[in-house]
Amino acid sequence: MRIVMKFGGTSVKDGESILHCANLVKKFSENEVVVVVSAMAGVTDSLIHAAQKCYSDPSPGFVKLFSAEMTKKHYEAIEEAVKNRDLKSKVMEVVDRLIDELEKVLLGISYLGELTRRSEDYIVSFGERLVAPIFSASLLSLGVDSVALTGGDAGIITDRNFGRAKPLPKVYQVIKTRLDPLIRIKKTIPVVTGFIGITDDGSITTLGRGGSDLTATLLAAALDADEVWLWKEVDGVMTTDPKIVPKARLIPEISYQEAMELSHFGAKILHPRALEHVVKKKIPVRIKNTFNPDAPGTVIKDIATSTKDIVKALSLIEKAAIVNISGAGFDFAEIMAEVFNRLSEAKVNVIMVSQSSSELNLSIVVDYNDVNKALKALKHLNNGIVNVSEKKDIAVISAVGAGMAGTPGVAGRIFSALGRNKINVIMISQSCSEFNVSFAVARKDCRKAVEVIHEEFNLGG
Repeated sequence: MRIVMKFGGTSVKDGESILHCANLVKKFSENEVVVVVSAMAGVTDSLIHAAQKCYSDPSPGFVKLFSAEMTKKHYEAIEEAVKNRDLKSKVMEVVDRLIDELEKVLLGISYLGELTRRSEDYIVSFGERLVAPIFSASLLSLGVDSVALTGGDAGIITDRNFGRAKPLPKVYQVIKTRLDPLIRIKKTIPVVTGFIGITDDGSITTLGRGGSDLTATLLAAALDADEVWLWKEVDGVMTTDPKIVPKARLIPEISYQEAMELSHFGAKILHPRALEHVVKKKIPVRIKNTFNPDAPGTVIKDIATSTKDIVKALSLIEKAAIVNISGAGFDFAEIMAEVFNRLSEAKVNVIMVSQSSSELNLSIVVDYNDVNKALKALKHLNNGIVNVSEKKDIAVISAVGAGMAGTPGVAGRIFSALGRNKINVIMISQSCSEFNVSFAVARKDCRKAVEVIHEEFNLGG
């Protein structure tokens, strides 16, 4: 069996957890395994902060202090994760070289006063590049043959869209050429950095936040893997967030389409783009709990068999905003094209769109953190003739389920239940696939709305 396993988040928060994950890999090492790793918990955010500080408030003293903190964090992880003294010494040398490289880049930004998207990708890549050698050394110390590779080493060749790079069409063949001999002939477990790739000319790129999931599914598709295992901190996909509804239950099976809808609308299952590659080859993706490995988890597959539930799960984006574009006396199709072009260039995450039948109003839900970017991008739209306004303190709820397709009255039940509980719906959107009904409510009402719909469709069993 050929398996791609991805570890990230608290799964690799320290040396003890890295060693735990390495033992999990060893348990399944009779299979052909590829491991994908994210940065240690908190490191990516720290690297972004360091890059911004060096650009806006340069201080050589800060760079030295930051480098020392990064070294200490990863040295401590090595002490716990790698039990062989010689291996420990070798991986510390690797970490030293990487930290030295990072320090020079940060100092360069401080002196030049310039931070490009390309250099930011280079900086944040250090999180994964520091973890992979530690994880690989941990496997080696357990007697499992392993080699650490960057995404570029593994063959993830991308375009030059720094910050949100896309793999090039040739990537499948390059990955297969580079990794297949390692796992099939040498019986070695590659530990590949998630999240990062490389351009044809050698520049490091990133696939966007959460891109380690995408790395895992891309490698799986290129290698014709039997399954992808995404090790998380939860037992699997739940009917909703159990912190909101304690009666939420595990969903054993879910379809690709349902998972994509849920991830787009805020469910923290996997990267929204992660399923693009495995869908074509119908490779199942299994969500498993790193700290409860015997739990069966949730399988995401081509067609889930358990479609008896009309609504299968609810997702919530608790912090969002609505941007309204309105006016009269202009070509609305032309304005729409301009709106979405500007938002795309500004890298604004568009969550949901609704258009009035008169074609005089367009409402767009965006991530709360993107609302100011959106307003700035749409400033002076059509020479100021078009009105652009905002509505903050919005939340978006999405009810998802393949069983909704062709079932009459689902939306009616949702909005009737909300009405009985005096929850006002601000905006509605439903795709023609009928796999989801999404709507916006005031943020103060969102958790109650999730509880109400969860109860209405008896999702707690």
